[in-house]
Amino acid sequence: MIVFDFPTIAVLGVACVAVFFDVRDRRIPNLLTFGAALAAVAYAGVYGGWTGIGTSAAGWLAGAALFFPFFALGGMGAGDVKLLAALGAWLGPGESVWVAMFAAMSGGVLGLLVALARGYLATAVANVWLMLMHWRTQGLGPVPGVTLNDSKSPRLAYAIPIAIGLVCTLWRH
Repeated sequence: MIVFDFPTIAVLGVACVAVFFDVRDRRIPNLLTFGAALAAVAYAGVYGGWTGIGTSAAGWLAGAALFFPFFALGGMGAGDVKLLAALGAWLGPGESVWVAMFAAMSGGVLGLLVALARGYLATAVANVWLMLMHWRTQGLGPVPGVTLNDSKSPRLAYAIPIAIGLVCTLWRH
């Protein structure tokens, strides 16, 4: 059962607004992500003192660190990284890990559904093989032709799986 206290309402609101912008514009505004993170740190400071600020900062850092490698490899937008970091600032580092894990699972399922719906599944599987072979021979790094910047593949507004991951995380309590 989800307890609807202020931090829970805040993260659900941030996630909903992020989904709206990501679906509409394919961008999540910095004002939303950084504003939410700053509000989380301020709230944590008021209600938890220095310990609260530390937990909030650690949650932000954990959220950013969990998705940054995918951004660095060209498979995720910076807004998605900042969204998970902002949610982590509200939830703390442990819950950030749960949100990321549930988001990855739901993102995988939704990604497969999008690929199937767009007739792109065979190409997606071939691209995964291409990435694995490129990383094996060239080392870990962005693979030309299959990053967000240079691919013509269907896109998934990843704020949706992040929001699903958030709800699953809140629900597990």
